[in-house]
Amino acid sequence: MSRISSIDIISRLFLAIIISGIIGFDREYKNRPAGIRTHILVCVGATIIALIQEQISLNALAQVTSRPELTAALRADPSRLIAQVVSGIGFLGAGTIIVTKQSVRGLTTAASLWAVACLGIAVGMGFYAISIIGFVSIVLVLSVLKKVITIPSMKNLEIRFVHRLETKEFITTYFEEQQVEIKDVVFDVDLSEDFRIYTNVYTIELPKGKNYADIIEDLSKNKNVLKIRLINA
Repeated sequence: MSRISSIDIISRLFLAIIISGIIGFDREYKNRPAGIRTHILVCVGATIIALIQEQISLNALAQVTSRPELTAALRADPSRLIAQVVSGIGFLGAGTIIVTKQSVRGLTTAASLWAVACLGIAVGMGFYAISIIGFVSIVLVLSVLKKVITIPSMKNLEIRFVHRLETKEFITTYFEEQQVEIKDVVFDVDLSEDFRIYTNVYTIELPKGKNYADIIEDLSKNKNVLKIRLINA
């Protein structure tokens, strides 16, 4: 066979749209930068590139079969175009990553774009088993893994306060009552003309059911606490 049939082309593109659309829906439902259309376009684009690469290989094979003397002259590297897709998609993924002083967001979406590009390549090459199993694996990771595996939430809480002994005892007692585990503490003091301002950076791990907003709200009620902010661990 020297040409991919129209039925194969349509079926592969349709499969690419379906699997990437489902993954894109998950991202858009969670209000991520890249949604359904972006994931579909990436996957379909990768599928088209894979189809082109396969057609080039089939054409080269047909030429060699009909004219054996061209064997030494014809070269059809089946991975050249595909390699450009895998590396090039990184630039698109980088556009979904948002970096701030406090956090880095969009890494999972960038990874999902790269993953759907790989799925598109598999679909375009006709590797249906790899495509379906890979699709199921990606959906499980995006939708189920976080519910099954609980990763402890650990961040740094910076607290500025006055009256060291009184306030430090209040903070420590509060953490014990709320079952907040203190992993590390970094101390600092600012020598003012009138009084000293202390800064403690607590590396803490919250128990299940607790959130940082409530912790910050409770600690800020103390009159000796001047400022509280959350920073990445």
